[in-house]
Amino acid sequence: MNQGKKSGWSGILVYLQCLGGLLHPSGPELIGEARRLAAQSGEPVWALGIGSHMDRVQEALQGYPVDHAFLYETDEVFEPCRYASLVSACIRQQSPSVVLVGGTLEGRALAPRLSVEFRTGLTADCTELDMEAGGNLIQTRPAFGGNVMASILTEHSRPQFATVRPGVMEPAIKRGGLSVSCRIERVPKEAKAVEIQVKDWEKPPVSIADSSFLVAAGRGVKKKEDLTMLYRLAEVLGGELACSRALVEKGWMPPERQIGISGNSVRPECLLTLGISGTVQFMAGMRQAKRIIAVNSDPRARIFEAAHHPICADLYEIVPELIRRVEKGSQ
Repeated sequence: MNQGKKSGWSGILVYLQCLGGLLHPSGPELIGEARRLAAQSGEPVWALGIGSHMDRVQEALQGYPVDHAFLYETDEVFEPCRYASLVSACIRQQSPSVVLVGGTLEGRALAPRLSVEFRTGLTADCTELDMEAGGNLIQTRPAFGGNVMASILTEHSRPQFATVRPGVMEPAIKRGGLSVSCRIERVPKEAKAVEIQVKDWEKPPVSIADSSFLVAAGRGVKKKEDLTMLYRLAEVLGGELACSRALVEKGWMPPERQIGISGNSVRPECLLTLGISGTVQFMAGMRQAKRIIAVNSDPRARIFEAAHHPICADLYEIVPELIRRVEKGSQ
């Protein structure tokens, strides 16, 4: 194997984050993107997963467009160096040209170790991927605080490593009758100086990334107290209230409610923005929304360029009337 060189590398390998036999949502998203890229390059798509109950993972993978899956059975919880050694061994065996990893906490701990191991490039938090005719992966991500979108190439070494923000890519669709070839390998437990134990934890709150309807508040909100009105709107519409970075920086809303590069990438069925101008930082996090309704008093607001239904109006006139009509219609 020519480590770091381009020759002899082919294929797209997707790292699947697994926990207790369950696939993290980023897995199907990466598979879908890998298959789209493979259609351009003519390369195979492989998947790799590490964890316990891999027989369940094998079952969950059936129907996805994966040529082969390498599954490693272990009772040990995620430990970056140990997992990196297993992934590295698989990469050396298969020599994929591209390795895609979810931009989760686990993926962000794993991917840098792999890129250092193979002395090649890593582009983190990609929001868009494409493939050149010569096999170079075009890795697009926000730069300079989200003010520009940079396209990055790893032209002289392989593999090409990229982490992808969850919720950005379209998930692969399962197809009946499509069988995925899998190999499950038992990983022997390794003696370690530090033992990691997992205890029960509280169920996390509902994530805005999981909501099908979002109301997003921006700099146009004049006072923190006015958020009560917007929370009410989200409630009557059956959705969740999100925000732009401006309200997080003011301390009015928590970071987990933020949409954007430094927050969450979302793909709701409908996104209603209120008083949001539409910075590159925000737009990068909501580009996958199916339907966008934008309310802003500035007719030149950038958000109108992306909105399916632009409304040039004061949110303080729109929101109370909208709440009144929805509540009246539900009676």
